[in-house]
Amino acid sequence: MMHSPITAADIAPRTPLTMANACRGCRTSAPLAMAITMAFQPIVDIETGSVFAYEALVRGADGRSAGEVLSSVEADMVYKFDQACRVKAIELAGELFAPEGDTKLSINFMPNAVYEPNACIRASLAAARRVGFNPSRLMFEFTENERMVDVGHVRHIIESYQARGFTTAIDDFGAGYAGLGLLADLRPDMLKLAMALIRGINNSAARRTIVASVVKMADELGISCIAEGIETRAELETLREIGLRLCQGYLLARPQIETLPLITLVS
Repeated sequence: MMHSPITAADIAPRTPLTMANACRGCRTSAPLAMAITMAFQPIVDIETGSVFAYEALVRGADGRSAGEVLSSVEADMVYKFDQACRVKAIELAGELFAPEGDTKLSINFMPNAVYEPNACIRASLAAARRVGFNPSRLMFEFTENERMVDVGHVRHIIESYQARGFTTAIDDFGAGYAGLGLLADLRPDMLKLAMALIRGINNSAARRTIVASVVKMADELGISCIAEGIETRAELETLREIGLRLCQGYLLARPQIETLPLITLVS
């Protein structure tokens, strides 16, 4: 995610995660400090020029950045905020996405805001039914920039989502603690390679070797890779040479609020 350095840990609950306090957080916490909406940025298959998914990125309804929105979320509002983001993304997708297509909607989720996946997904499924959005097109990605304490809990979330037919992804792979140990434990469907690995890859033999090795390893595990944060044509061409098809970044399209942006470069 390119929208903010703020992580889920910055607004993580300060009390132990339990079903009781999570449900109470959704039901009784104060209204969100500001109205939210979503910007969308495409994840493009650079071989076909088609859009594999659009990532939904939170924004203030008044145009405030993701960082400003996240900084307004108090600890006791984290559950309600996570639910509100999911529902808003799905409602907008129902308006903007072609109803019969297979383009996915990628939603960021905070593991600390999911106490039990089959309960916490209910509002999302209700929103999908309400707007006629096929839930099999949902993709959930998470970032863990702090060392994960309860890997078993996150594994349970991922397995539950996969059982429902959702696509799962680790975001910012190769940055912070999102590394090989996490991949071995969680086995998501997709990896989003961190911008730190992609930036200047055309001029870095080390980055090319690392990314090529990750792509090969992921392929052997049945996991697809997405390169994010692409800003130059040279970076894109290097990734194409490596064999990485799914790409995201300003070179291809910048996020646009409540709009599906046009792809500016695919060949």
